[in-house]
Amino acid sequence: MGLSKNIFKYFPQPIFHYQVNNYIEHNADLLNHIYEMHRIDPKGLARSNQGGWHSKPFNLKDKNSAPFKFFMAIQMYVADTFKEYGWRYEPGKINLTEMWAIINKKNNFNVEHTHPNNYLSAAYYVKAPENCGSFMVTNPNVISRERITSSDKRTEFNQNVAQIKPQEGDLLLFPAYLPHSVGMNLSDEDRIVISFNVDILK
Repeated sequence: MGLSKNIFKYFPQPIFHYQVNNYIEHNADLLNHIYEMHRIDPKGLARSNQGGWHSKPFNLKDKNSAPFKFFMAIQMYVADTFKEYGWRYEPGKINLTEMWAIINKKNNFNVEHTHPNNYLSAAYYVKAPENCGSFMVTNPNVISRERITSSDKRTEFNQNVAQIKPQEGDLLLFPAYLPHSVGMNLSDEDRIVISFNVDILK
């Protein structure tokens, strides 16, 4: 006689994965824009990047710029994420607080961090060569890391770290409180990502 059971999966940590329409065209324009920003400001900012280049925030007031056109194109994915969450989507109250780019060359990586004071964070892959470093997330429930038993197999219930291998055109949207990091770029090519945060105005 089989077991009669239910498994209630409360408090999941979602990562919404989209492939952006027309990403090849967007990426060509974004690459030019990002490398031009890097040329003008080679120092950039020091955030979670270890050895990589972190741009200053994009100027989204220029409606002819590649970042603005990209921002307009991804509204549908943000709206879909709100729908999946069950959140009320009021376009006038959705606030993109900041958008920026990161270039990781060989052996560069990003340490674990979160994006406080936002509801959603995102990573979009402009350039993602093989072995460029996976997107990694950690279970925010720190208590689960205090005692870890041996396991017969890897399941969604016994892992505290998970990773996603990026591909160009991928857009990941996830809760801003979710600890995340970027593995070391082991390729000889640049790994280029655009990140942004989304808040909801009161």
